[in-house]
Amino acid sequence: MGVGHGHGHAPAAASGHAGGRHRWRLAISFCLIAAFFVVELVVGIISGSLALISDAGHMAADVVALGAALVATKIATRADSTGRRTYGSYRAEVFASGLAALMMLGVAVYVVIEAVARMGTDVEVETGPMLLVGLLGLVVNLIALLLLRAGAKDSINVKGAYLEVVADTAGSVGVLVAGVLIVATGNGAWDTVVAFLIGAFVAVRAVVLGREVLSVLGQHVPAGLDIDAVAACLAEVPGVRDVHDLHVWMLTSGMNVATAHLVLAEGADAGAALRAGQQVLRDRHHIEHATLQVEGDRSSHCDAVTW
Repeated sequence: MGVGHGHGHAPAAASGHAGGRHRWRLAISFCLIAAFFVVELVVGIISGSLALISDAGHMAADVVALGAALVATKIATRADSTGRRTYGSYRAEVFASGLAALMMLGVAVYVVIEAVARMGTDVEVETGPMLLVGLLGLVVNLIALLLLRAGAKDSINVKGAYLEVVADTAGSVGVLVAGVLIVATGNGAWDTVVAFLIGAFVAVRAVVLGREVLSVLGQHVPAGLDIDAVAACLAEVPGVRDVHDLHVWMLTSGMNVATAHLVLAEGADAGAALRAGQQVLRDRHHIEHATLQVEGDRSSHCDAVTW
């Protein structure tokens, strides 16, 4: 039987490592939010605002998540000195995103529990500091959003940090709304209501990000990629009669990986089929790293496209 292997590799500075390109965005956002967290927590305690304290708690989660994202991008670019991490350390970015999702969910649960516990009680809130800090927090979050927005499209690691800041921005808006409602109505219960809504919003965002992280760790087909279309493209390669054992997954954001068996027609050029198959995957499906195996027309023992 004619068997061969082909490996398509991206250049060393592959565009696949999206997180590294946006590390500076994470660094600036981390400094801004870490500084503001201290201010918001102190004012929240002094003013007695649950909405402000809840937003500060989410800010704390942001600080940890952004710090983890920064560390993850550093680890991901580090060369493996052990010889055992054959895929490198790129998955560190995915784990950092998972941490962000867990922290967002934890903060959301805490805020909702506290809001429920406050219901039916008289709450006194100093609206002056609450409104001032809420406005300052909104400005800080909007700056961080502008910084992270571009990177969120390319990297799940940056996306995790971006969604954290989106939730924080909603929190800052909620603090302002709660302050205005308290001033307008004189009813401190609005602080509790808005805190509850902030918690619910953050929980939804956490679940969405968590599902994406689990999809990567579960080695699902990357979002937006049609596995049947990939198989069809490989089957169109000259000399290829059939495609077996096709697997496509995401190593980290922007790094899609594939393996497949190409069953060749009798007399087909194995080398040409390998090169053409790798080219098709790279040009039409943005899969830079592909491991392809060619088999003779009668040599294959597997007849399914996937397991």
